[in-house]
Amino acid sequence: MTAPRSIVVVGGGTAGWMAAAALGRLFAPAGGKVTLVESDAIPTIGVGEATIPPIRTCHAMLGIDEDAFLRATGGSFKMGIRFEGWTRAGEAYIHPFGQIGTDIAGTPFAAQWLRARLGGQAEALDRYSLEARAGEAGRFSRPIANGDSPLSRIGYAYHFDAGRYAAFLRDHAERHGVVRREGTVEHVQPGPHGIAAVHLADGTRVEGDLYIDCSGFRALLIEGALAAGWEDWSRWLPCDRAVTVPSPSDAAPLPLTRAIAHGAGWRWRIPLTHRTGNGLVYSSAHLGDEAARRALLDAIDGEPLAEPRLIRFATGHRRRFWSGNCVALGLAAGFMEPLESTSIHLVQSGIQHLVRMMPPATPTPPAIVERYNRVMSGEFARIRDFLVAHYHLNDRPEPFWRERAHAPIPDGLAEKLALFRAGGRIFREADELFNETSWLALFAGQHASVDAHDPICDAVSADLVSHRLQQIERVVTASLAHMPYHVEALRRIASEPSG
Repeated sequence: MTAPRSIVVVGGGTAGWMAAAALGRLFAPAGGKVTLVESDAIPTIGVGEATIPPIRTCHAMLGIDEDAFLRATGGSFKMGIRFEGWTRAGEAYIHPFGQIGTDIAGTPFAAQWLRARLGGQAEALDRYSLEARAGEAGRFSRPIANGDSPLSRIGYAYHFDAGRYAAFLRDHAERHGVVRREGTVEHVQPGPHGIAAVHLADGTRVEGDLYIDCSGFRALLIEGALAAGWEDWSRWLPCDRAVTVPSPSDAAPLPLTRAIAHGAGWRWRIPLTHRTGNGLVYSSAHLGDEAARRALLDAIDGEPLAEPRLIRFATGHRRRFWSGNCVALGLAAGFMEPLESTSIHLVQSGIQHLVRMMPPATPTPPAIVERYNRVMSGEFARIRDFLVAHYHLNDRPEPFWRERAHAPIPDGLAEKLALFRAGGRIFREADELFNETSWLALFAGQHASVDAHDPICDAVSADLVSHRLQQIERVVTASLAHMPYHVEALRRIASEPSG
């Protein structure tokens, strides 16, 4: 048995080039070989234009310069997601990045805010979040050293053009020794440990010790060759189509993704520096394709910059993400609608876990494969529960939304809702992506039921809590005044010479 020395990535796009860039940077210096096979004739889906803060950790590991990345991808900053109309028409809330408030006399801010809110003594949750208020005001700043000020712990991520991002990662990967092979996979040759080689249409045979399937919805290796199986979640997340179209950019883009509910699903709006990304996600059982196309075109600002594009999808994941000597990433591994901008994060997470569990020898020990599949299945399931909660907690009148409000929900979400109802408590599971702050923003924004406050709150007087909440709100207001406008930050980055 020998350690994997040759890794073959099948498929480009964001998933393929992110995997190649990471594996090339980490394993090429020790003599490993990373080859990526892709065909210019096969288009990528490219809808992952909004991200969440963990992408910054990935970029730091890759040694990516933030400003250079933003210039190359038409990127902008993102401080959260604005949900519009998810409860009732005209209502909106923000799921912000970063911290909301601070502990009050040793007790959790969330618990004390909820107690005060139930008693009519607190403002809406957004008032205590610098990221939420900065996003609404069109302001942005990277964290600055300023003691315990909210300015020192600003949370943010990015919006960017997925096609440009893949090209940026390709350049980065090739500079770290990754070899690209142009060609269409015509045949996958089975082997004793899973896959022996992939054969291209021009007759080329490409072989490796470990294969990464980034071939998109086609899943040529993990499903086509290895029949890993599919875990279907359409009963919980029935939206199965999206129509997308770009429109002109905003003069002063907000550092927020917008998620706007409509009668049979929701619509995204993602501001880039050179255009705006738009998409309408819907259930085909409740809305026809042509009606969805018209609804999207009617909703965008300005004229469309291209013809609308229809994407069909199924929600779920492979029963086995890792099978034999093949690991699936991106759309080959699974799909969940981009409601919380998790698509690229799941690619990143899959790479991170692969690197941590890289087999010391081939064939891969079964314990490694079993653990990887268990960890990734759990991560998908916990994100699924967070998405389902958006649909479950609604008071819209349309048939689609009434069905979602009354449909069965996963056990994990049912437990979360029951615990919140019984005292406003939120518990984060091990390695869960969304923390207590994220769940609080969702529960508060969509009016989740709560019967009583956490008894720990009674250790602090209501008057003191009221005073501290007012103080926190004033600190956030003062911090906001020190932040420049988002458009100014983008202009400064654009004006700097490329390195």
